[in-house]
Amino acid sequence: MGTMKDVAALAKVGVGTVSRVLNNSGAVKESTRRKVEAAMKELNYIPNAYARGLKMNKTNTVALIIPTIWHPFFSEFAYYVERNLSEHKYKMLLCNSDVNNDKELEYIQMVQENKVDGIIGITYSDLDNFVSSHLPFVTIDRHFKEETVCVTSDNFHAGQLAVEKLVEKGCQKLGYIGTHSRFPTETTKRRSGFVEQAELMEIPYAIYDGEDPVVEFKQEIRTFLEENPDVDGVFAHTDFIALDILEILDEMDRKVPEEVQIIGCDGIKMEAGRKQILSTIRQPVDLMAKAAVEKIIQVIDGEPVKTKITLPVHYIEGPTTKNEILK
Repeated sequence: MGTMKDVAALAKVGVGTVSRVLNNSGAVKESTRRKVEAAMKELNYIPNAYARGLKMNKTNTVALIIPTIWHPFFSEFAYYVERNLSEHKYKMLLCNSDVNNDKELEYIQMVQENKVDGIIGITYSDLDNFVSSHLPFVTIDRHFKEETVCVTSDNFHAGQLAVEKLVEKGCQKLGYIGTHSRFPTETTKRRSGFVEQAELMEIPYAIYDGEDPVVEFKQEIRTFLEENPDVDGVFAHTDFIALDILEILDEMDRKVPEEVQIIGCDGIKMEAGRKQILSTIRQPVDLMAKAAVEKIIQVIDGEPVKTKITLPVHYIEGPTTKNEILK
C-alpha cells in the first residue's frame, strides 16, 4: 500500500497537488487529476480519513445516539438517518447508548476532538451541562437548557387525534396510560393534547402517568384498569405501552376491541410490509430523519437554521379499534 509521497512520485507532481486532489480543494488541471487518481489506483493508496479529518477540521461523519437498537422506532429512525446521510456523502457512527450517560458523553467528546462532525441524538440522559448552542447537535424531541435544534412530530395533535378517533368509534370513557422522563421533552404534549380534546368534547377520562423508570409498570397498568373498569377507550403514550395494555387486558379476560379499544403512538413497524399490530398515531419517521440530517449538516456548515421543526402525524387503523364509526 503506497503513501501520499509514493503517489506524488509516480504521478510526477508535488505532495500538495495530491492533497488538493484528495480534498477537492484548489485549482488542479483535469489531466493532472487523472494522473494522480491513476497513481492512487496503481499503488492501492487509501487516504487516512482520520488524519485528513484532523487537518481539514471535518470528517464527514455524524454520530447517531439512540437508546437501543432493539426498539423498532429507533432502528427504523437509524435506517433513514443512515440513508439520508449517505445521500449527502456523510457516514454514520451509531451509538447504542442503553441510556448510559458515560457513553453519550464519549460521543460529545468525539465532536470536540474532531473525530465526528456532529451528533443527532435521541437521549434521555443528564446532558444539560455538556450540550451547548455551540455544539453541532440535533435532538429528537428533547429540550436542553441551551437552545439546540430540535426535530419532533406534532405530539399535541397526536393526543387530540387519539381522542377524536376513540370517540368516533363509540368510546364513552377514555383513559390515558403513559410515562414521562424527568427531563423536558416534546412527547409530554401527547398527554396535554389528550386532556384538552377530551375536555373540549366533554368526554370523561382518567389518567395514569408515571415517571420513568416505573417499577412494576405492568402492575401499575393493571391497578389503573381495575380502578377504572368503565374505561372503554385507551390512548397509550407509546406503542410498546399499548402492547403491555393488550397483554394485561387479555389476562383480565377483557376483549380488545369489543370491550376496550386501544390507540398507541409512534407507529412502530415490526417489519417492512407487515400489517399493523395496533391502531396508532404514526410519527413520520422518514421525514424526521431527513429533517435531522439536513439540519445537522446546516449546523456543521455554519448556516442559519430554524431551531424547531415540527412534522405532522396521522392515524393508522389497526386491530385494536373497531372498524365502524358511530355517529
